[in-house]
Formats: sequence, C-alpha cells, structure tokens
Amino acid sequence: MKSHNEALDLKTSVTRLPTAASPAPDERGDHPVPALAEVGPAAWREANRRLLAKALGEFCFEEMLKPVQAGEGRYRVDLGSGTSYVFSARPGAFGWLKVDPASITRSATSMLGNSIAEAAWDALQFLTDSASTLGTDPSTLATYFNELSSTLAVDAARITHGGHTAAELRAVGHTELECHMTGHNWLVANKGRVNFTASDVRRYAPESRQPVRLLWVAVHRGLAEFRGTSELSEHAVLARELDEATRSRFTRVLTSAGLSPEAFVWMPVHPWQWEQAVQVLHAADVAQRRIVPLGDSPDLYLPGQSIRTMANITTPGRYDVKLPLRIVNTLIWRGIPPHCTLGAPVVTQWLKCLLEGDAFLAETCRTVFLGEVASVTVRHPYLSKVADVPYQHLETLGCIWREPVAARQAPEERVRTFASLLHVDGQGTAFVAELVRASGLGAEAWLQHLFDTLLIPLMHVLYRYGITFNPHGQNTLLGFDQNDVPHRLYLKDFVDDVCVSFTDVPERGPEPDGHDHVLPRKHPSVIRQHVVDQVFVGHFRYLAPLCEEQLGMPEQAFWRQVRRTILGFHQRFPELRERFAEYDLLVPEIPRYALNRDRLVVTRYTDRALRHALYPNGTLPNPLAHD
Repeated sequence: MKSHNEALDLKTSVTRLPTAASPAPDERGDHPVPALAEVGPAAWREANRRLLAKALGEFCFEEMLKPVQAGEGRYRVDLGSGTSYVFSARPGAFGWLKVDPASITRSATSMLGNSIAEAAWDALQFLTDSASTLGTDPSTLATYFNELSSTLAVDAARITHGGHTAAELRAVGHTELECHMTGHNWLVANKGRVNFTASDVRRYAPESRQPVRLLWVAVHRGLAEFRGTSELSEHAVLARELDEATRSRFTRVLTSAGLSPEAFVWMPVHPWQWEQAVQVLHAADVAQRRIVPLGDSPDLYLPGQSIRTMANITTPGRYDVKLPLRIVNTLIWRGIPPHCTLGAPVVTQWLKCLLEGDAFLAETCRTVFLGEVASVTVRHPYLSKVADVPYQHLETLGCIWREPVAARQAPEERVRTFASLLHVDGQGTAFVAELVRASGLGAEAWLQHLFDTLLIPLMHVLYRYGITFNPHGQNTLLGFDQNDVPHRLYLKDFVDDVCVSFTDVPERGPEPDGHDHVLPRKHPSVIRQHVVDQVFVGHFRYLAPLCEEQLGMPEQAFWRQVRRTILGFHQRFPELRERFAEYDLLVPEIPRYALNRDRLVVTRYTDRALRHALYPNGTLPNPLAHD
C-alpha cells in the first residue's frame, strides 16, 4: 500500500490534456468568443485515418461489409452508395483483416461517369458512404455519427498533445496507467459517451486525467439498503472511507436540518450524475429530505476506462467505487442495476470462499480476486413499480465498493490491465514490446509467462467449477515482477459478469440464493465463449500481430504456443478430461458475436427494459484448432 506522501506525489504528477484557453470578450464585450480548438487539421486527419482503418477491419470481420481481393494483399469494398474503398491488409486469426491506414483509397462515380481513386482518411464520410450497405437506419446512423465524432475528437486531442512513451509508461502506477489507455479495441466508436458535453469529457473522462471529488449524500432507509460481506458492517465501510472529521461534518449537516443520522444510509455519488440525473429523476426525494447532500469527499479520485469506476488517489488503500452514470458508452447505459448492487457482496463472499479455498489457485497461481464487498441500492419510489420501464431510468442511484489493487499488490509488484499490452504510443511502439525488451527475456519465454499467468487460472476455474468471469481487458489485470515479467492474475467485476454452467458441478457446492439474476446459469458452450471472446478474439487477435511486427514472433507460432499451454493444462489435470470436452476451447469453429453490428443493426438505440443479450452471427475459424 502506498504511503500518504506517495499518494500525494501521484496526485500531483498526474498529467492532463490541456483545456482550451479562457474565452475572451468580443469588441462589444457582451458575448465571449470561444478560443480556437486545440485540435488542428493534421491531427484530425490522422485520427480519422486510424479510425477508418479500424472500421474497415472490424466491419469486414463482422461481415457487415464484404471485401473482395483486388491484387496481392489488396482488398476492395463496394458500397451501395456507388463508392468503393480499396486498401492493403494483412489477414489474421479468426478471418480478421489488419488494415494499413496509409493504404486506403476512395473512389466514387461522378456525374460524368468516371471514377477516380483518391487517398481516403475521413471516417465520418466512410460511415455515411456505407450506411445503406451496413443496413442501419437514419436515426441510428445519426446517433452513431455522434459517438464516432466524439471518439475522433478525443483521439485527435491525444495526437495533438502527445503522450507518454511506452518506456515512460512502465513506471506509471495502475490507476494513472488506466488514464493513458485509448478505449475498447474491438468497438469502433469506443468513446461515444452519449449525454456528455465536450466540457464533461474534459472534466470526467479518464484520458483528461482530472482528479474528481465525489459528492456524498444521505438517503433515507425507506429508499436505500446497505449490504456488505459478513465481515463488513455499514459503519466499518464509512470508517474506512471517511476520516472522523468528515463523518462529524456530515453528521452536523443532518442534525442541523433536524434529521436523525441513523435514519439514513450514506453513499457517494458522481458529481455529474448528481447534477444531470439524481436532482432531476429524484427531485421529489431531494425536496422532501429523503435524499440529502452532505458535501464533497476529502479524497480525490481518478476514473478508469469504464468512467464510472473511480480509484482513490489520495488514500489508495481505500475502496474503488463503482457509480452509475446516465451515459451510453460501449453499447449500454452505464448505470448499475439494483440486482447488481443487492447481489454484489453475496456473490463476492461465495466466490472468495470457494476460490480462495482452492490451494492451486491460492498458493500455486496466487490469483487475486478483488471483491465487490459492499453496496448501497436505491430503488426509484415510483418508476420501480411500473413494468417494462427502460432500465436507464431505474439505475440512477446506487454504489458498489470494491477492493482496490493497492491493498493487495506486493511492494515491488506492478499491476497493469491486460488491455494495456495492446497500447501503442505516439512513436508506434507497442507496450507489450517495451515490456518484453525490458524483461531481458526472449519473446517466446516472456509470452509463456503471460499465457501461464493468464490462462491457467481461467482454465482451472472454467474446467473445475464450471464458472467463468468476463475476462476482458479491464476486468483482467496482470501482476508483474520487478523485471516486468507477468507472474500472477488479478480478477475483478464479479456481479453480473460471472456465470455458472447449468450442468451439475459438485465442486461448486451450494450457490447463493437469487442466482437467476446475479449468478446466471448458462450452457457450457456459452460459458466457454466468455473466455474465447474476451481473451482470444478480443485481445489475442490484436496481440499476435503486434508480437510479429515488433518482436519477431510469427503469428502462427503465437497461436501454437497458446494451444500448447491449453494442452499442457489438460495433461496436468487428466481427471478433468470430461470437462475439457464440455468446455472445448479447441473446436474448429466458434460463434461470432458482432459487437459493432449489434449497435448499428440489431439493438440500435432502442430504449429497452433490460440489457439485451448478444446473439451469434455466423461462425469464425478457430486458430487454436490445429497445431
């Protein structure tokens, strides 16, 4: 755990994207003239060029577009608008094309009937060109256009202001490193943040690296319910999160208003959510003193890539806090469902008792499970009683406290997200390549440490217990030794992201009540798909070509090494052979779950009562099926 002085150093060392200069009055002095945008034409074009390449690759991967070969290493996409895009790309695993941003050309038939190719860079133009071919509707296209434009604005600002090199990022701690990442690698519009203004992005988005004070409120027990693991009381959480002086200050707010502090549950709220959602949707409760603002937290927080999870940088040993935000980002409204806040502590307790009692996980792998140990649930007093109300209106207020990385990491250990390995700096250096070179190991040896660290615990939990997490790049963290070699796995975000197979698994023992909501049962093939999609398709698909380009590790050799790691686990635990077949990771074909297509064609922006399930769209060839 960092000392108080180290925490202050972190707080003051955080670098931020500069904000625009203060507006100046015009000649009449009555209307301020906004400052010129910091992002210039060159940065805007470069951000577009990169995102256009990503969009072409992902839309072809999801079969929304049909590429045809146009020469060696060249492909052409013909669009219903009469426009064609031609590009160079390298075929990769799962049928993916890695598109070269500098190679893309666009041709459109003119009024004279001629078609002349010109260098293409405009991702927004591409979206409008491809609308009819993608099969989306005008309303969805317009909203997605906003998400894409918002993403481009952030990417262009990064290019304008530069950033840390991969070498410099090696020395950055887990919380600040999260702020340097560039968003979901699979989703094209990965920083849409619908409902955030440009000022909100500069204030609250992770890449802005602006410390935030959380607002604390008291919610009457008629509306709010606290839950914690068996060893955590409500008072224990408050004593850990707030110093005595702050607790006394908050108590005086209530007593001076003639209210009894014991009649309320205290909880933090994101300041944006308080202004934009709570005071609007819960105006009746605020007016009638059922929700009472207490004041700002004394501690400062930084948001992670999910935006709604905040890490304490003043006192890093205090809990991370997951808070609802009424924004759409990466496919869903970023609230917190009441069944998640209610179920988080009991799921954490069950999982930790089960998995930390497993000697192989706890002692051999030394896997860390960062539990969601306490929560507050607040139901809307009116809308929660109405059937089929869209979920965004029911997830406005609540919180989950999670164990922080800082409380569990060893003194010489660095903890980084799995997703960080894919980061590429402004000079084109991949973070994974920097870590491998710094370790002194060869690429094959270092990657074997990575595969053992990541895959063995996930396979053990999958095969022995029929349980899967949602091991995407932010939920899955890697602990590195002092030589930057991966050596243990950290897992987080259990509730709503943990699934159990509906087959009988004696090792699992009794499960928590109410599992239909917080512990969904699924077919083994779906359980397996969590690992396949999040690890292999969602990350290794991008990691393998980076290792070939920057470490000289051929992509086929990368996948052979992953396959050998899986088979080595099979040989190590022959008693689980029936489950190896049940959760087979080496099948020739796997279902394709098309994330971008889901937004543009399937779900669109329909206001739904429940978060939707993704459905497969065809199949993909599995690179792990053959040696």
